[in-house]
Amino acid sequence: MTENTLRPHDGAHSEPSDLPTQYAPADVEGQLYERWVERGYFEADAKSDKEPYTIVIPPPNVTGSLHLGHAFEHTLIDALTRRKRMQGYEVLWQPGMDHAGIATQNVVERELAKEGKSRHDLGREAFVERVWKWKAESGGQISGQMKRLGDGVAWSRERFTMDEGLSQAVQTIFKRLYDDGLIYRAERIINWCPRCLTAISDIEVEYQDDDGELVSIRYGSGDSEIVVATTRAETMLGDTAVAVHPEDERYRHLVGTEIELPLTGRRIPVVADEHVDPEFGTGAVKVTPAHDPNDFEIGRRHDLPNLAVLDERGVITAHGPFQGLDRFEARSAIVAALRADGRIVAEKRPYTHSVGHCSRCKTTIEPRLSMQWWVRTGPLAQAAGDAVRDGRVAIHPKEMESRYFGWVDNLHDWCISRQLWWGHRIPVWYGPDGEVVCVGPDEEPPSGEGWTQDSDVLDTWFSSGLWPFSTLGWPERTESLEKFYPNSVLVTGYDILFFWVARMMMFGLYAMDGTPPFHTIALHGMVRDQFGKKMSKSFGNAVNPLDWMDSYGSDAVRFTLARGANPGVDVPIGEDWVQASRNFANKIWNATRFALMNGATVEGELPSAERLRPEDRWILSRLNTVVSEVNGYYEDYQFAKLSDTLFHFAWDEVFDWYVELSKTTFAKGGPEAEASRRVLGEVLDVTLRLLHPVVPFVTEQLWTTLTGQESLVIADWPTDSGFRDRDAEREIETVQQVVTEVRRFRADQGLQPGQKVPARLDLTGTALAAHEDAIRQLLRLQPEGEGFTATATLPVAGATVALDLSGAIDVAAERKRLAKDLAAAQKELAQTTAKLGNEAFLGKAPDNVVEKIRKRRETAEADIERISAQLDGLPQG
Repeated sequence: MTENTLRPHDGAHSEPSDLPTQYAPADVEGQLYERWVERGYFEADAKSDKEPYTIVIPPPNVTGSLHLGHAFEHTLIDALTRRKRMQGYEVLWQPGMDHAGIATQNVVERELAKEGKSRHDLGREAFVERVWKWKAESGGQISGQMKRLGDGVAWSRERFTMDEGLSQAVQTIFKRLYDDGLIYRAERIINWCPRCLTAISDIEVEYQDDDGELVSIRYGSGDSEIVVATTRAETMLGDTAVAVHPEDERYRHLVGTEIELPLTGRRIPVVADEHVDPEFGTGAVKVTPAHDPNDFEIGRRHDLPNLAVLDERGVITAHGPFQGLDRFEARSAIVAALRADGRIVAEKRPYTHSVGHCSRCKTTIEPRLSMQWWVRTGPLAQAAGDAVRDGRVAIHPKEMESRYFGWVDNLHDWCISRQLWWGHRIPVWYGPDGEVVCVGPDEEPPSGEGWTQDSDVLDTWFSSGLWPFSTLGWPERTESLEKFYPNSVLVTGYDILFFWVARMMMFGLYAMDGTPPFHTIALHGMVRDQFGKKMSKSFGNAVNPLDWMDSYGSDAVRFTLARGANPGVDVPIGEDWVQASRNFANKIWNATRFALMNGATVEGELPSAERLRPEDRWILSRLNTVVSEVNGYYEDYQFAKLSDTLFHFAWDEVFDWYVELSKTTFAKGGPEAEASRRVLGEVLDVTLRLLHPVVPFVTEQLWTTLTGQESLVIADWPTDSGFRDRDAEREIETVQQVVTEVRRFRADQGLQPGQKVPARLDLTGTALAAHEDAIRQLLRLQPEGEGFTATATLPVAGATVALDLSGAIDVAAERKRLAKDLAAAQKELAQTTAKLGNEAFLGKAPDNVVEKIRKRRETAEADIERISAQLDGLPQG
């Protein structure tokens, strides 16, 4: 190694007295973040000649607050962008919020209800003004919470899906899709919330197991009798057929005939349809086209009438004794009437089955036939699938591709209209003579008597699907759009792969001439509790990350989340783990402060390898290896591995070994001490840089104190200089082996860690001789002195360590304990050897069982060797 194989560093450090004796996150985090924002570190310049690196924030709802899922995702994105900024990229992390149609309207309607009013009392225009007022006063609290977490977003570019620019983008793409025949209006079955009084998207439906009833009902009589089963007896009033499988011999004679529908006096046909499973139940199903999506398709195939029997609030509209009843009241009443008429064949109660609920208000969803606006997804979904298949977009981890294709290759047309007042109103006008006019953003809507605008608004996912390019000024070809589109990577949860990611892919490819919205889709899992259970208020295991930040600091929360982030895999997290991360932050603080007090410095160039002690060359060699490993993990989105690597390097190797090994060098003083102080400064400098993207606050405070430079946010990212010293690594590994073995022996003898013991070290012929002082210090070994008696002798790594334990332990009791442990290990060895020598056992046992027994035998052999050495080291008698 020559002098230029290790990176020189200029700068002067501050005094260690600048650092308080203890790390207090609350005293550091807020002021550091304000400084970062004031200095514009997170802003992005579209005129820059730097290579762009762009990530959009998955826009949180304006009604939302920071939850652990947000904290998790934002930590990963922030780590990526901070690293890229340090690597010299022009980084844009685009912030903003979603108007969250249903959620926001519900919030404001609840406020009105407290005043004894409804939105209809205000009227549409006044209600929308009230929502804007609520947003200005109460919305967007999550922005401040994101700052608490340390999100390095370009706040000056913050966007809102209802702001003027994004609204123009929404109207533009609606008009283009409409003109291209990709948006149309039709009557179809949708998810309907009788409480919110709107269609809702699939992602807004939460399924849970509910206890209901399964009722088997006899339709017809005599030879024309058919039994059907249903959990929604109230919908039978809207039945327009009974369907059977075409090849079901039991019902072949009835296909094409009509049977009586109980309670109604109507007769309905029996139709043959391959959708029916002849093996399920009786092999016959009731068909209610206006209230079930599968039945609707059967109805279309057989030209059945659509008979709606429930209104928008779930109230029975069918003429008769049940008219005006709520759907659940009607269910009981209809079953009772059928029972009285002798039509109930069987009842199963309770019958547990999956039922959809509105994610906003928890009301049971009602499938409902309704006139709505739709996106014709066929060609758009084809393009979204092709972009991944031809490699323009990579999905990470790759095994998630199948889920993506399973969605886009089978995508149904998308219902985009919502019966709300808050949102982007559909830009379509209806004329007095049936005219339909779609209006673009630069066009004047038709006016005159009889012209009205469609009252519906667009699904929130419609506007958020434009997010990667609408936030950059599209449809205008702005400098920002040219610079920062497409995104480098999208970091998001696999749970919205279908709903948000697929929509961004479809719209991005359509609007941006075939250019996908991002190069890579990096999918992460969901945050769960420490037992792997979904976090939920109803389960009592939901956690407010702000509480943890208050108790342990933002860095601790971030590091815990990153350390659990394996690609595409759910992340368990518990408070104990956050406490451990807080301890890590404290360790970084205390060790750096100690190093500074002992002269660690970044001043001047690093000494050449010839001037360095083995432990200096070892830690620099290990440092470069870690730099290389961490960079590789970042490129593969392996946040858990990079965090774990940095944790063990910083704590185990730098703080627990290198700092300790250097103490004796520092104590002696001279050129070697000065060299080690410079090496320690270099190691701390690079380690703090590597840690910064994940734990930005504590590293910023320490690094600026160490180096005297402006900020880690704009510092250079470490690179691997290529320096390696395998000989030094092996030499220090030998020192570690000696220290570890003797520490284990001391612990086995019941000695306290700080208890000093006289010892004689025979290191002749090994590389350990140069480290005797450090070994003695690490092991609390005193010089042998007069009257030294070797009561225990340990051969380890080619050296011999003789200890005088007289007066420190009861030798007889220790021999008895070790003899017992040895007998147990020998018994284990005999048993495992016998099993592995049994051919019959090996022929039947699974490979993993055999491998487990082999490992048990290896452990027993190692235990016997270790215990025997300990016994040999004890004095006789």
